Amino acid sequence: CVVFYDKPLVKFERLIETYIANAPRGFRSFLAAMPVWLKEKLYLKSLLKRELAKLAGCRRQALPKLLFAEHHQSHAASAFFPSPFSRAGVLCMDGVGEWATTTAWLGEGNRLTPLWQIDFPHSLGLMYSAFTYFTGFKVNSGEYKLMGLAPYGEPRYVDLIRDNLIDIKPDGTFRLQMDYFDYATGLRMTNARFSALFGRSPRAPESPLTQDEMDIAASIQQVTEEIVLKVADTICREANVDNLCLAGGVALNCVANGRLQREGAFQNLWIQPAAGDAGGALGCALAAWYQYADQPRKMNGAMDAMQGSYLGPRFGSDQIARELDGLGAVYEVPDEGRLSPLLADLLDQGKVLGWFQGRMEFGPRALGARSIIGDPRKPDMQTVMNLKIKYRESFRPFAPAVLAERASDYFEQAEPSPYMLIVSNVCEDQRIPTTAEDQKLLGIDKLKRVRSKISAVTHVDYSARVQTVHRDTNPRFHELLEAFDARTGCGVLVNTSFNVRGEPIVCTPSDAYRCFMRTEMDYLVVENYLLNKQDQPEWSEKHNWRDDFELD
Repeated sequence: CVVFYDKPLVKFERLIETYIANAPRGFRSFLAAMPVWLKEKLYLKSLLKRELAKLAGCRRQALPKLLFAEHHQSHAASAFFPSPFSRAGVLCMDGVGEWATTTAWLGEGNRLTPLWQIDFPHSLGLMYSAFTYFTGFKVNSGEYKLMGLAPYGEPRYVDLIRDNLIDIKPDGTFRLQMDYFDYATGLRMTNARFSALFGRSPRAPESPLTQDEMDIAASIQQVTEEIVLKVADTICREANVDNLCLAGGVALNCVANGRLQREGAFQNLWIQPAAGDAGGALGCALAAWYQYADQPRKMNGAMDAMQGSYLGPRFGSDQIARELDGLGAVYEVPDEGRLSPLLADLLDQGKVLGWFQGRMEFGPRALGARSIIGDPRKPDMQTVMNLKIKYRESFRPFAPAVLAERASDYFEQAEPSPYMLIVSNVCEDQRIPTTAEDQKLLGIDKLKRVRSKISAVTHVDYSARVQTVHRDTNPRFHELLEAFDARTGCGVLVNTSFNVRGEPIVCTPSDAYRCFMRTEMDYLVVENYLLNKQDQPEWSEKHNWRDDFELD
């Protein structure tokens, strides 16, 4: 069978019921939403069959059965079935599916049993998105910026949020005060009453950040962590489980995940690396396989079934050579065994490398298959990579990739973090003591201080979004880290996604070369092919490539 990850007709029912319940408010939003529903979404089943028949080269009647899973069922299946657990609680939190915004499940063997849910419009994900909008970032892509901005601020609005915007019960369940939000019926996330509560208008996108936005970010982040922690503990207590699985967009809040791992009532935590809607495709397929087809499930209690999340395409040597030659690229192929030491030397010199190896990652994080890498010891590396290579805001932190066997030398977390979904603090012995002058720094000025021996991956609060690199799931990246460690004594590299702001992560060798030439990266490594920027022919394009994608 073929499975789609949510039920469009149930979602349409929610839209209609919401508009009727709030009429005449929301009429403009209704008019804006209806055309795409009437032209496309209501006929999604026919559209899918038509496109599947094209792909398969067959008549529609010959297609396998087409099934539709519920949105949160897809999330829950993506969280539990690939996990190493035979029994676990499952928490899914996002903006909204059909109706559900938060769901609790019990996973046992090849079954998932729903326990309870919170329905639209009461949504932690949408509340976080409302603050994303209010602080001037783009909804559905800028939430991680809000999270990254939080450590620059003080959580002075926490009580204001708790007292006016959300009623949080002792078990973590909640209800929003919808008088302050406009997303249910309007074209914006917040309204004039929300602005009056904070004594200001929403920040204009791309305008300078102020301390107020930083304080707002710190406040909503603290409230979010409180809710996630309480709800997770409730599920573990009610379901009597020691293991917890997470999915849904809120599960990409790695700061909340780190606190959950440190303080949660469970023993083991597993998070779907493609926790957003992309993972819903995987989840609905797994739900059909285990629950619809009743297939047996095998797990070993230790390793998950995601294969490191390296599920995308890989490219052979001949294909790489054809693509690079077609672009006029100049490259060399170092002898076997020489590449990693050579790259370690370049990294030690402060060079920034594009790294393209093996199968592409599935999910939003670059995990050492499509990455841009650098030396974390260089104090200016964060600024160089943000402004000259990624072309993004200076406040945004970079993540460390660390040899799994040496992670405890640098970070306080004890558990593996192969998917870059857990934030941990840098160890005390890696930190550089603060001076009296350092303590006077506020807001973005905190960036000026060198905070640790691996300063390029240490956020202003000494935190880091850690990726532990394991020999069995990514031997090539592990080998590079070992070579860098052997040369420098540092088993950590800066690891950020191989793209510029607003663009998707590169997939093909041609994508990688174009991104390499558009930025100030120094070298590009495509499998065994090594390219030096200085050796490349002059690069020009007929149109402005920055117009191809909107800024995130």
